[in-house]
Amino acid sequence: MVRVTEQDGGVRFAVKVVPGASRDRVVGALGEALKVAVSKPPEAGAANAAVLALLAELLGVPRAGVRIVRGHANARKVVFVAGVRAVDASARFATRE
Repeated sequence: MVRVTEQDGGVRFAVKVVPGASRDRVVGALGEALKVAVSKPPEAGAANAAVLALLAELLGVPRAGVRIVRGHANARKVVFVAGVRAVDASARFATRE
């Protein structure tokens, strides 16, 4: 189950990114992190941008409300999403497990 923490009017959670996949998708829980596969390569921030867009769509928030707070150059990241409650994010993630 993905561990989601409320903070500053939004939520934080860990993400494991798999770049270069055949398509963009949320795979599901990987331990306490959310595993996300994106088709973009990990070059020039392309994979990060794809992850943020995918998470914004999944959680129903504007793309500007989603940001990486740790792990920009790493497959394991911590993401912050503004305007979402932990219970709502957890419910969205649970449908992917």
